[in-house]
Amino acid sequence: MMKKKRMKEAIAVLAITLVCIHPLLSQSQKKPNVLFIAIDDLRPELGAYGSEVAVTPHLDALASQGLLFDRAYCQQAICSPSRASVMTGARPESIGVIENYTYFRDLNPDLVTLPQHFIQHGYQTVNVGKIYHGAFNDAELSWSRLPATDRCAVEQPHFPGGYVLAENQEIFRKNKAEMIAKYGDAAKRGLGQGPAYECADVPDTYYVDGYNTQLAIATIRDMLEQAPNQPFFMGLGYYKPHLDWLAPKKYWDLYDEEKLTLASHQQGPIDGAAMGLHPSFELRVRAGIPKAGDIGDSLAHTLKHAYLACVSYVDAQIGTVLEALDEAGVRDNTIIVVWSDHGWHLGDMGIWGKATNYEVATRVPLMIWTPEMRDENRGVVTEALVELVDLYPTLCELVDIALPSHLEGQSLVPLLEDPHQSWKETAFSQFPTPALREWAANPLSTGMRETYFGPLIVAVEDRIRAQQGASWDRELFENNLMGYAMRTDRYRLILWKDRTHMEAKPLFVELYDHKVDSDETINVAEEQPEVTQRLMALFDRQWSTQHKRK
Repeated sequence: MMKKKRMKEAIAVLAITLVCIHPLLSQSQKKPNVLFIAIDDLRPELGAYGSEVAVTPHLDALASQGLLFDRAYCQQAICSPSRASVMTGARPESIGVIENYTYFRDLNPDLVTLPQHFIQHGYQTVNVGKIYHGAFNDAELSWSRLPATDRCAVEQPHFPGGYVLAENQEIFRKNKAEMIAKYGDAAKRGLGQGPAYECADVPDTYYVDGYNTQLAIATIRDMLEQAPNQPFFMGLGYYKPHLDWLAPKKYWDLYDEEKLTLASHQQGPIDGAAMGLHPSFELRVRAGIPKAGDIGDSLAHTLKHAYLACVSYVDAQIGTVLEALDEAGVRDNTIIVVWSDHGWHLGDMGIWGKATNYEVATRVPLMIWTPEMRDENRGVVTEALVELVDLYPTLCELVDIALPSHLEGQSLVPLLEDPHQSWKETAFSQFPTPALREWAANPLSTGMRETYFGPLIVAVEDRIRAQQGASWDRELFENNLMGYAMRTDRYRLILWKDRTHMEAKPLFVELYDHKVDSDETINVAEEQPEVTQRLMALFDRQWSTQHKRK
């Protein structure tokens, strides 16, 4: 009897103990949170990537604690196609999004996005800032809740055009009204803009990225209070350093403009594709920017200063969010990913903007931090060729949820475990005729030739005709010509093909040897025919196998 009584008492004590520690068990077994940070138009201009000028201590610190991917590439160097590809895990042509005006959901109504997939596996998901492009935010399916605007301690800024200074607000209003009066509907596609930059002595929250930082922190706290045992996926998107380059004065003050150096190669590649570069449309629509001709050195120095100020501004915002994770006690159960949708030419090859197939537009910063990384891999730089389309399967594997069958990327988890292992041979990007499309990658809209861009368009067409000869056809070049870029360990191959007849030979081929020409200044396709043919055969094999969605 005494033995049975002791056994009952022991069982009772065990039961009470299990009840008491159950919440702790639930917490320890909870899947990790995900902080998914997107930065718009950020080239790898960070200290962690070897920039000698960028002041980016917070991102540099994150890179020193996580894994930095030195050769990461976007799928298309323009906002909507790149972001839609990341969020769906499929390549631009697979989902039919190759410009900024097509909503991926219209063409793929049943496709399960990355945050949607996380919802299906028990996560709460929320979006603050720019993750998808513009209105294509997929609010009904990708996000399970709204940001905690009611808990944000600062007021959302609503300055005209985003400008804090009254004189810039007036320039914005006046310029937009004049453009619409002069050009009508054509101006509504972005012609009427204010200044390209602004330096104002104001708090960080006067600009949208500073406000969104505080909103993200308030939302994280709200999620932890309202559902402490449910993991979250937060998409936090920063708008800068996208034009316009608006940043508080303290970030401008981090740089001495006179010491900034301009792009070392300000001409297009020798023997490069005439259709491969554009006339910097996106910058030229800004007030105070020449509508034709070169960007002078004095202005170029100011523009680079403005870009770097915005980079430092965003870096500071990310540091604030990461500090809030620490204060909330959830950093050790949160996966952090930082990525940019594409790079940006700062006068490189003579242009200002994204929207090309070259290294400077397609190579992006990417870093991943996880609580479970081995110490010996923290702060390591991997040279593996990776793509943004790889992020969807990577995050699924990191939180141990199934991978949807439609994914076209490759999980990067093995690289987190062994950063120096042998990896895939190729990374792909693409862009349709940069020279004859607007800055949103869409074909020239009706009326654009009647604006001040008319002479620029004519000059570009003349160069293409001179190079392409009998191959020139406006319908083909504006609507169906696609540049397909393939990056290997040593080379960048760009094939200019009619995308409606992929089996046909390319209209033009570019080859750049990064062993001797990292700035891609000379097209050596004709000089190295054997290499070119070998890589073209590799492209044919790899391109078809990389696309599951036909």
